[in-house]
Amino acid sequence: MSGFLSAIIPILCVIAAGALVLFFLSVRIMAEYERGVVFRLGRVQSPKGPGWFLIIPFVDRLVKVDLRTVTLDVPTQEAISADNVTVNVNAVVYFRVIDPVAAVINVEDYHRATWQIAQTSLRNVIGQSHLDQLLQERENINETLQHIIDEATEPWGVKVSIVEIKDVGLNSTMIRAMARQAEAERERRAKVIHAEGEMQAAQQLSEAARIMASEPGAMTLRYLQTLLEIGVEQNTTTIFPIPIEMFSTFMQPRQVSNEK
Repeated sequence: MSGFLSAIIPILCVIAAGALVLFFLSVRIMAEYERGVVFRLGRVQSPKGPGWFLIIPFVDRLVKVDLRTVTLDVPTQEAISADNVTVNVNAVVYFRVIDPVAAVINVEDYHRATWQIAQTSLRNVIGQSHLDQLLQERENINETLQHIIDEATEPWGVKVSIVEIKDVGLNSTMIRAMARQAEAERERRAKVIHAEGEMQAAQQLSEAARIMASEPGAMTLRYLQTLLEIGVEQNTTTIFPIPIEMFSTFMQPRQVSNEK
């Protein structure tokens, strides 16, 4: 009996060691933000994770997919806008995988594919937009880009959440032309504001003259107020005309009553 045990114990140890090794080869652990796509004899299985799970060694093939949001920098694209202006535009795209199986079996490299479709879509949208739209209506262009890229990447299980144009570059000639245009616009506004001020001042002066004309004593009071303002400067000699109306009261002839 002891001879049998001594012969079987090494075999059991080998089996236990093999089972332990097989177990460690079968165990896989996925983080909370990861999913595992398992191919069993070439056929895709349902996504695994998060947590730990078992696969069949040498039979199953595991592909990890990250579900976190990816920040994708779109390099500077040179394009011609709808009004024939050469611009250099770069952007940033935020996307994440929402279907791990589609991201693995429908496209070879979903990251590179999204990067390529973002570049081509950016050039296409720039070619359909005017320069003023690129500078002033950037939110609308961002929404258009997001819709186009998201629609293209939907079969790949990729969801594009945000697309932002970071910078719009212009050549020096166009910058100088825009500066001259902005300067001319500011001069136009200044002239319009000055003309409106002159018109309002003329209306106020006209109203004041009408009021003063209706009251004979108003002009006299205005003269006296002006004398008071000039008299502040003590070293100033002022020759100020006095209206005849001020002496009209003293120049009236007296009426002498005839006593009988």
